[in-house]
Amino acid sequence: MVKLDRIYTGIGDAGTTRLADGTEVPKDHPRVEAYGCVDEANALCGLIRCETLPEGMADLMAHIGNDLFDLGSDLATPPDGPYEASIPRVKAVQVAFLEKAIDQWNARLHPLTSFVIPGGSRAACLFHQVRTVARRAEREAWRCHHAAVAAGQPGLNGQALVYMNRLSDLFFVCARVCNNDGYADVLWVPGKHG
Repeated sequence: MVKLDRIYTGIGDAGTTRLADGTEVPKDHPRVEAYGCVDEANALCGLIRCETLPEGMADLMAHIGNDLFDLGSDLATPPDGPYEASIPRVKAVQVAFLEKAIDQWNARLHPLTSFVIPGGSRAACLFHQVRTVARRAEREAWRCHHAAVAAGQPGLNGQALVYMNRLSDLFFVCARVCNNDGYADVLWVPGKHG
């Protein structure tokens, strides 16, 4: 159980922080960058839940918000450390949940005839915003993974990396659903003004 009885510690005043296993790292360490982006995505998921959404979508975002804490915890904890047994790692079942949600929501969409420009409804725009943050989180996670492997250390949890790839796909589908199932999407017209 998590118990936070003190909010500020002063540990980060010199530009360092601690990973979940107690390892002190710079605040711009690849792991910190990755889980910081996941935290940003989670904050946007909370904002999206304040919107009027299609039935079931707010519950989906609540589910994802909880899973994003698992993901952040996974990214913040190097493998095989003292807390390995107590840290929730992203599992294949969580990836499968995203894939099922993508398939279910995508089945109702108007077929795409071009790339989509962020726009339409406010909810759709917020989904496009969280989609781009999720993609940045994924890039940061891969940067962290590659740096660890290059240093001869274990990389990140492979299921966490797959989860992050599926997550932005789901946000894209949700954006289209919020644009009248894709009928109100703003489509790219190549060379329209050139």
